Amino acid sequence: MSKRRRCPFLSFNQPHLKKVSYAEYLTWPNEPRYEIIDGIPYLQAAPSRQHQRLVTQLTGELYTFLKGKTCDVYTAPFDVRLSSAEDEQEYHVVQPDISVVCDERKLDDKGCKGAPDLIVEVLSPSTWQRDRIEKLNKYQGHGVKEYVLIYPNEKIIEQYTLAEQGMYEIPKIYNIEHIFRSDILPGFEIPMSDILF
Repeated sequence: MSKRRRCPFLSFNQPHLKKVSYAEYLTWPNEPRYEIIDGIPYLQAAPSRQHQRLVTQLTGELYTFLKGKTCDVYTAPFDVRLSSAEDEQEYHVVQPDISVVCDERKLDDKGCKGAPDLIVEVLSPSTWQRDRIEKLNKYQGHGVKEYVLIYPNEKIIEQYTLAEQGMYEIPKIYNIEHIFRSDILPGFEIPMSDILF
């Protein structure tokens, strides 16, 4: 049995200066989990109970809706390599809370190679800035058609939809009194009170 190499910065309390590729990431242990943005690894904290409950509820709704359709839903841990670059040249690997992929050619045994059609991130105090700024820019730049940010404590959702010119439109904001409707999955709608309890 091959022994996976220890992540080089797990035992050091200093910035990791070398850009990390997906090929190198694959040599690390499966736990703890990391994401790589611009070649910089970010440790993924264990999600809260509220976070897990929300992701489970929304994933169940999506799974039921997508049954028999050409799209599939996946939850973290699920590697999404945002570009179609070779592993040695891929420097953006994320593990969204929920991903919907409608092009099966993007799927392989490692996860998704290329932009999913829909990504959902549930924000937490430790991830909101990265999810709200860095990932939003990466997802827009790589062509994620719909990006949904859920703020569980504030009980709101921001929905970004990619316009024809490749930029996200001004986000739609939903609160607990609204019905969320996907722009890229026609017919998928869910009362906000069903997921933001």
